[in-house]
Amino acid sequence: MGFLITILAVVVVVHYYLWRRLVRPTTRPGSVPRRVLTWGLVLLVFLLPLRTIGGQVFGMSFERVIAWPGYMWLAIMFYLVVFTVALEIPRAIALLMARRPENSPGPVESREPVDSGRPVDSAGFAGPAGSPGSVDSGDPVLGSPFAPGPSTGSGTSRASAISTDPVAVAGSAESADLVASTAPAISAGPGTSQVDRRVFIARTAATVAGVGALATVGYGMRTAMGDPVIERIPVRLPRLDPRMSGLRFAVVSDIHIGPLTGKGHTERIVRMINSLQADVVTIVGDLVDGSVAELGPLAAPLRNLESRYGAYFVTGNHEYYTSNGPQEWIEELNSLGVRSLRNERVEIAHAGAVLDLAGINDLYGTPIGDGPDLEKALGGRDAARPVVLLAHQPVQVRQAAGYGVDLQLSGHTHGGQMAPFNLAVPLQQPVVAGLDKVDGTQIYVTRGAGYWGPPVRVGAPPEITLIELRS
Repeated sequence: MGFLITILAVVVVVHYYLWRRLVRPTTRPGSVPRRVLTWGLVLLVFLLPLRTIGGQVFGMSFERVIAWPGYMWLAIMFYLVVFTVALEIPRAIALLMARRPENSPGPVESREPVDSGRPVDSAGFAGPAGSPGSVDSGDPVLGSPFAPGPSTGSGTSRASAISTDPVAVAGSAESADLVASTAPAISAGPGTSQVDRRVFIARTAATVAGVGALATVGYGMRTAMGDPVIERIPVRLPRLDPRMSGLRFAVVSDIHIGPLTGKGHTERIVRMINSLQADVVTIVGDLVDGSVAELGPLAAPLRNLESRYGAYFVTGNHEYYTSNGPQEWIEELNSLGVRSLRNERVEIAHAGAVLDLAGINDLYGTPIGDGPDLEKALGGRDAARPVVLLAHQPVQVRQAAGYGVDLQLSGHTHGGQMAPFNLAVPLQQPVVAGLDKVDGTQIYVTRGAGYWGPPVRVGAPPEITLIELRS
């Protein structure tokens, strides 16, 4: 409950920030656009919690309906924040420059009405002394209609009185021509242009942020829902028997079969893996986001996986998020011909040589007594053999290095999925994506073949990897 309250608080703060930057400075108080945009943001605040809570209460069918708008807004909201924050400094500089002309030294016109002491005609122009209808260029405000005059008997100023003198009327036309060519324009006030510039800057920034966010999300959707990239990675293992050189592992993770995916998502991944003609297929966690009852038919194509030495699976954190836990999926996968490695290892015999393939449970199983156990998986093995370890989270490599693991295959990070999240991944995991070495153990982290949450990938395209071992 505390976690949900925290998430809701963060969502509210983010929406308020967007309102302060994108709505408030770009619309007039009380205007229809402001009311519509404000209430729209208020409704969107509750869209994300509704997706989460509604899915738990009403099941996967309800979640499928609300997931698309909920996750799409999450992606758009995220990139609106990214672009708006990125524009904060340029926006501040533009506002500062917009204020400078107002504060710069220079001639200052008097804005106070001036009583010239001369008669004022019906058009509001003062005539020469003793003569109606003329203009004195020495007045600070030429022909000002606000200039006071002697009080009339009715209590109104003479400036507002209507003259019937034909000479004054004729003079007013001449005065108007002269004023049009010589008098400064009368503006609504010194702050009006500054306010207009502020609105223009705010609307420009909002437009850039909006267009940037929509374009980024559109590109990210196309990437996430397109074919995964095939990454071919050669890995040299010093202890590998030369007879096993060329052994190929197809590596896939984070397929995330769930409310936004269909059966075609799984079928495409199986088809692409089979095209690689791998010797071993490995699925390193986060296969599903729901129960067997909800998603079993979508996982059924996994029975068609092809390889020389079998297909293997280890749990990821999302298998522990499902309503019935990971055990039902372990049984389901076994029926589909995919073996789960539960803190255990198997021997892969190839061309007269042997390699150990081990797998451990995900760290999220620890609270329920189903966590990783490297001693059980790797203890007592022949130390002369090379060993490849399947572990969902890259961070597990630090402990694996102590057991002499030659290569760890992991997922979990999605490569950040939506940049700039990739910059935050190192706070938790030692490797974001690709091949690296940690404490002497090589590790390959795949970006995953699916997506979690928004069907959007920016800077981290989906991936299926073919690892080729070399001696």
